[in-house]
Amino acid sequence: MKKLGILFFLLFLISCGSIVVEKNKIQPLYEVLTQQAKGGANIKFFEILSEPDEIKMLLNDAVLRKKINSSDIQNSNFLILNMGEKATDGYKIGVEKFQQTKDSIIITVKETEPGSDDMVTQGITYPYCVLKINSKKAIRIK
Repeated sequence: MKKLGILFFLLFLISCGSIVVEKNKIQPLYEVLTQQAKGGANIKFFEILSEPDEIKMLLNDAVLRKKINSSDIQNSNFLILNMGEKATDGYKIGVEKFQQTKDSIIITVKETEPGSDDMVTQGITYPYCVLKINSKKAIRIK
């Protein structure tokens, strides 16, 4: 009985010790770096940035600069989605579906408009979204 008590006491002491277990971080296939109603271009376009010089251009933006590191420039592609000029707020552009195949990545773009009953403010907006794709595979946009 005394041995059993000592065993429980030792187990209690061991369980009180802290053990740090480093978990493997699973990197998402893509990340939305920014998605805003204002700040995009006045025409609708989608642009894939895959070359280091193109990607470095994103570092001129104060928001994006904090979200991109040097390894991203070599290991990731970036996608700029611009919805163009809109007369009110309530518009949004982003990703509806993201598929990875053996050779490429297929991104289905989703454009959201305000509903007919939505209260929106009048004013020019330029919805856009910037994505980081954690792959250097070819990108196709639908």
